[in-house]
Amino acid sequence: MATTGAISSAGSGIAGLLRLPRKATRDPAFAAHATARPAGSVTDGGNLIWGRQLRPALLHLDKSSPPTRRVLLRPVAAAASSSPAEGGDSVGETKVGFAAKYPALVTGFFFFMWYFLNVIFNIINKKLYNYFPYPYFVSVIHLFVGVVYCLVSWTVGLPKRAPIDSNLLKLLIPVAVCHAIGHVTSNVSFAAVAVSFTHTVKALEPFFNAAASQFILGQQIPLTLWLSLAPVVLGVSMASLTELSFNWTGFISAMISNISFTYRSIYSKKAMTDMDSTNVYAYISIIALFVCIPPAILVEGPQLMQHGFKDAIAKVGLTKFISDLFWVGMFYHLYNQLATNTLERVAPLTHAVGNVLKRVFVIGFSIIVFGNKISTQTGIGTCIAIGGVAIYSYIKAKMEEEKRVTNESCMRAAESCGDGRSSGGPRFGMSECPNKKGRAY
Repeated sequence: MATTGAISSAGSGIAGLLRLPRKATRDPAFAAHATARPAGSVTDGGNLIWGRQLRPALLHLDKSSPPTRRVLLRPVAAAASSSPAEGGDSVGETKVGFAAKYPALVTGFFFFMWYFLNVIFNIINKKLYNYFPYPYFVSVIHLFVGVVYCLVSWTVGLPKRAPIDSNLLKLLIPVAVCHAIGHVTSNVSFAAVAVSFTHTVKALEPFFNAAASQFILGQQIPLTLWLSLAPVVLGVSMASLTELSFNWTGFISAMISNISFTYRSIYSKKAMTDMDSTNVYAYISIIALFVCIPPAILVEGPQLMQHGFKDAIAKVGLTKFISDLFWVGMFYHLYNQLATNTLERVAPLTHAVGNVLKRVFVIGFSIIVFGNKISTQTGIGTCIAIGGVAIYSYIKAKMEEEKRVTNESCMRAAESCGDGRSSGGPRFGMSECPNKKGRAY
């Protein structure tokens, strides 16, 4: 009975909210609240829902009452937990999980696992190439193990597979093709030169992103961003001139990888979807796997059948060989998935800085593990390049944050202006938004 009383009390509270006087909806502060965080945010304590989505029959609303402006409400459970029940039972109380109680600790764990898995992947990957130098085939193994992992996860419902239609498939195919090309060329570079040098060259990726945005997408890149990229170019040039393991195959492959991942970013913006990142990455991996198989057969198939597999098994044994192939594929998929999951938990600036630090960790550990000898100029050039990437990432993330805040201010102002329309007040369009300051977003 106490539970019934609590639910009735919560329902009465919601019905009362729906009968708020119209004056409250004209308040600009209330209008600004309507543009609050999107539904589904973890930190909201419950998803926000439109009042009209609740069934009137359940709330016993009077059909003769005049229609009111849409009001954002929290779910019944959240409403019950925010106010004590009349019967004395705390029906609305919910237990706070560990992730909600210690979000910073969980985020730190995500960063740690991202770094750890990436370092382990690079070490196992390079050790594999030392006795099995077939990057096209290894690239296929990376994706194949990841796809099997995704299929097993879908089978057990962790996560639940999101359906895909033909329209979304058409949007994801260019992304997956660029992902496949970038992945294969990265592995060709890893097999040809030192891991530290490949990651130093791949630090140029922001430069290619900026160039594509400026000259392909037609977006205006501020001068400060271009200036922040100068140390990156200088550092990579210094490191390349004196790199002891330098060869053109490794260098050109790393550059092609940068270009491919740049186009992947461009196509990803066109393929924006409401699907969760785990399912999107799974579908991209499946498509990329089919893209990588034909080149692997054509380029390395004959050599593998003649002596490639035999030589590898003779050097380390069948069990070790299969184990290395499995674990390198598993770590590749998991570190990419952790990178995506970490991005969902933190701001772009935090993720950008974390990505730079990840590259520092990989370069440092690869030098320690493999004992790569680097010249003083190469070390200085690598530090300059990484520092330039850090500056670029910081400036870009700050600009994106400023853009987001300005857009939200314009949306709130537009809502306020819209309320003024209904009461005969001043009228503004989005182009006349006083907060826009003449900037195009």
